[in-house]
Amino acid sequence: MNRNSPWKRPARVAALCAALAAAPLAAHSQNVMNLLNSLGGGLGSAITGNKPAAAPAQGDDLISLLTQSMENIDEAKEIEIGRQLAALLLGAKPAHPDAALQRYVNRLGRWISLQSPRPGLPWTFVVLDDAGYNAFAAPGGYVFVTKGLIDRCADESELAGILAHEVTHVTAKHHLQAIRQSAMAGVGTQLLASQLRTNNVAGQLVKDQLLSLFRTVYTKGLSQTDEFEADRTGVSLAARSGFDPYGLVSVLQQLRTVAPDNPMFTFTLSTHPAAQARLDYLEQSMGRQFDGLGGSRITIAQRLGNGTAAPVNAPAAAPAGRPGSAKKAG
Repeated sequence: MNRNSPWKRPARVAALCAALAAAPLAAHSQNVMNLLNSLGGGLGSAITGNKPAAAPAQGDDLISLLTQSMENIDEAKEIEIGRQLAALLLGAKPAHPDAALQRYVNRLGRWISLQSPRPGLPWTFVVLDDAGYNAFAAPGGYVFVTKGLIDRCADESELAGILAHEVTHVTAKHHLQAIRQSAMAGVGTQLLASQLRTNNVAGQLVKDQLLSLFRTVYTKGLSQTDEFEADRTGVSLAARSGFDPYGLVSVLQQLRTVAPDNPMFTFTLSTHPAAQARLDYLEQSMGRQFDGLGGSRITIAQRLGNGTAAPVNAPAAAPAGRPGSAKKAG
């Protein structure tokens, strides 16, 4: 088995991944910079120096979308919800100005998304200029990671595991369902606000309401069931993409040792189940089925060592040692 290329994997990988979470392969191509510009909030100009795209649709339209039934929120509407949410999120945290890093994370994330059940979404991966350790997603294919998280990844497989976890949240519509449930909980207020046209004071009230709605969902976090599903399927997705399946396990082992009052990890620790509980769940789901598999363990610094992002399938370093089970410490 050639462990130096994440593009080449034995048939055994497909069988193991199918047992955890089936994900068909499909072709998918989008221009990264166009997608970044489509987010609004100045992201495109932060990466390319070009003028930002037009502002997203008005907030009352988004409220209307969120109060519809899930059956009425088709993929196009899901993408619109995510686009508007992404623009709001970028209003709070700017994109990191390192264009090479942005391109690299997009290449890595897009390759992983190709192996997911929804490769045709307009997948966009953004590095935020934030020293904290955070990662989160928005409906429709938008994934955010902080520079602080990337700096703390020992190698590419750990970042791949994190991105695969977030991709799973999107493909399973976890955030879309949580946001909609939150909107429906205050349906009377939402419908009243939707009658206001977004201009002057009324428009600001709607925007404030949207920010409050999103903040509630993202600060509360998703359900434990959703997080466990994203871990289990994320491991499978990372392995299918050619990365060491124990990358996410290594991340969780590190999180297990973090002090609860560490301000850099406050958001992640408060919005996810305890790291040990996640490790226990993964051990039950994975067993030792993945122990014989390797994958890319090249470091991110090596990937960016020449000042430009190398292709995701560039030769990787030999796989580093990893735990014999998901529960044992590395």
